Amino acid sequence: MTQATTRASVTSQTIAVAHIRISSGRSFAEVRRKLEDTVPKLDTGIAEALRSGDRKRAKDYEDNGPRLSNFHERDHGALLQIAGSRRNAVQYDVGNPLTASMMTCHQLPAALYAPLRVVLFEDEHGRGIFEYDRPSSFFSQYGDERVTGWDGISTPLSMLFTQRRRLMVAS
Repeated sequence: MTQATTRASVTSQTIAVAHIRISSGRSFAEVRRKLEDTVPKLDTGIAEALRSGDRKRAKDYEDNGPRLSNFHERDHGALLQIAGSRRNAVQYDVGNPLTASMMTCHQLPAALYAPLRVVLFEDEHGRGIFEYDRPSSFFSQYGDERVTGWDGISTPLSMLFTQRRRLMVAS
């Protein structure tokens, strides 16, 4: 009986990432409220529809659903209580489940970045600060137009943080 020998391999690639920081003139609480009013929580039913191959439901979601959803949020600031300094800081996973599905069907490693992670925190003056990495920065590493050509995350995210900037972060 012959046994196949499989060797593990590790590769490393350095990529340039464009990091975005948007400083608000508004309080953390106000920016958080506006963000959560603008980006709805993920409709968990769409995940089930995708799992079951329900193309009709997926098409309806694409046509009528939100462009971006809040997949999950974490009160990151609460974790700092252990150090004796709780802060206002919330981490969000933001994206579109259909876009994530389409990207990862072509490049499974794209799941590292879809949905996108965004952090909102309070600065020393009580103002809200957004930070995130530009999606095209990390999706471009795959060199796959079916992933890098997707505007499904970057365009709505840009809309959220630029066109709607007046609503969320203007003073």
